[in-house]
Amino acid sequence: MKLKPSACVRGLAIGLACLAGLAPGAAFAAPAAPKAAGCLPQWQAGWVRLPPNAAMPMAAGFGRLHNPCKQALAVVSARSPAFADVSLHQSTQVDGVSKMREIERLPLAAGADAVLQPGGLHLMLMQPAQPLREGASLPITFVLEDGREVQGELKVSASKP
Repeated sequence: MKLKPSACVRGLAIGLACLAGLAPGAAFAAPAAPKAAGCLPQWQAGWVRLPPNAAMPMAAGFGRLHNPCKQALAVVSARSPAFADVSLHQSTQVDGVSKMREIERLPLAAGADAVLQPGGLHLMLMQPAQPLREGASLPITFVLEDGREVQGELKVSASKP
């Protein structure tokens, strides 16, 4: 059976009209992955060491992440509007030489703590949006592997509070 051109055009027009009624991209977008609800880790005693020179392009952040949950969790990134870049780092001593490397995932066992402290795990805070001031409070967000976020703050201090 041969279709008349007008029938083909009409069918195409109806199909396009149906698609146009959808929200942009809705026909092709995959549903968002559900985020797990419930227990979240807690950020405690957060602080950032005031650099000796306010013009320094980096600082280090410390504190404690406590996982009160019954399941293990993992932090996969961190961010703050106060810095252009935030990453998790681990410092170690190898043959008397201090080495530092970025870590991509910070596991938190159920009921355990991750202590971020000088000479060990810490936040590397790059390119502050403005010079750091003693006593200032800066927001920090930790992103978990399942997409949930933990909000906290870092107090600026020349020494551990």
